Amino acid sequence: MPEESQVADKVGSVSADRYAEIVAELRKLVEVASRAQFTIGDYALEVEPMREHGGAPPADELFTVRDSLFRLAEDIGVSYSSVRQARWTASKWPKDRRVSGVSFTVHNILASIADDEERWATILTPPPGKARWTPDEANRRVGRQVIKPVTPQEKVSAIHTLAQDEEVAATVTGDLLRRPAVVAQVKEEDKVRAVEELTREDQVAAAVAPDFLRRPEVVARVAKADKVKVVEELTRDEHVAAEVTTGLLRRPDVAFRAMSDDTARHQVNHAQVERDRQAREHFDQTSPVAPALRNIDRSVEFLDLVTACHAFVAAAGRVVPGMRDRQLGDDERVIVHENVARVRATLDWIETAVDTGKVDVDGELARLLQGE
Repeated sequence: MPEESQVADKVGSVSADRYAEIVAELRKLVEVASRAQFTIGDYALEVEPMREHGGAPPADELFTVRDSLFRLAEDIGVSYSSVRQARWTASKWPKDRRVSGVSFTVHNILASIADDEERWATILTPPPGKARWTPDEANRRVGRQVIKPVTPQEKVSAIHTLAQDEEVAATVTGDLLRRPAVVAQVKEEDKVRAVEELTREDQVAAAVAPDFLRRPEVVARVAKADKVKVVEELTRDEHVAAEVTTGLLRRPDVAFRAMSDDTARHQVNHAQVERDRQAREHFDQTSPVAPALRNIDRSVEFLDLVTACHAFVAAAGRVVPGMRDRQLGDDERVIVHENVARVRATLDWIETAVDTGKVDVDGELARLLQGE
């Protein structure tokens, strides 16, 4: 415990008492240095007084001011920027407004306060909880970046300043995004923007997208139109489309809604017919029992035809005798004659098919069969 107390009483390698002595001596030197800088500024003002606002002076006059100050800086062995800064600061702080014990640096920072009365009042009132002005407190007062950031906003500003270089920004961003606690505090719109920027490269986007699409809670929040667009893009490949469509049509609700579309229904029916045709052709070309089945098919067709004729004759044999002594009306006779004509045309068609094997239907016969 005594050792900890001794450490707490030290600043760096010196004791607290010795540190206080050093601070007191250095404040005297800072006071001297401040007076020296103000003196340089006053003399620079004497050489080149500040120009009044209200209009730009001629170009040659501006050159003369710079030339004069540059010559003064060269002659006294300091930089031109030091002379220029001292001149500007001295112009903002008349001698009777300069505060003893406040460094020239603080005077220079607070000089950016535009209103004279406000500026002069500010330097007399240190920040709450502070005994004197410091450069960082002065920078806070005028809205500039501080050397030692304390508040979150000051730290953010410092990071922005340090990350102005693209390489530095890229490295910092990568490090920050690896910290879940940091990412959790990022606003949703900023996360979206970050993802958009990071996935501009197609390769990266292709690697990330599948991971997103495997998360049901993510997919559930995607707009319907976007889901449709994604499916269209993912099913451009015929094999993928076929596999996906098969899976979708196994879902009764999906199949029902799909078949409500005339085009979709037509394509499905066409596909079924085409698939049956291809399967039949493949069977006919490759199966050893195909010839025997073709003979059976022909026998079945013969039996069907004979059965149809027998059914017609039998039906007529039952119905016609029942019309004895019955007179049909004109309209009824017309209808019967039309159907008899259809029957004659059909019988002629059957005879032609049986005799020649041709089953083509001409236009007139087609109209008769359709009842036109």
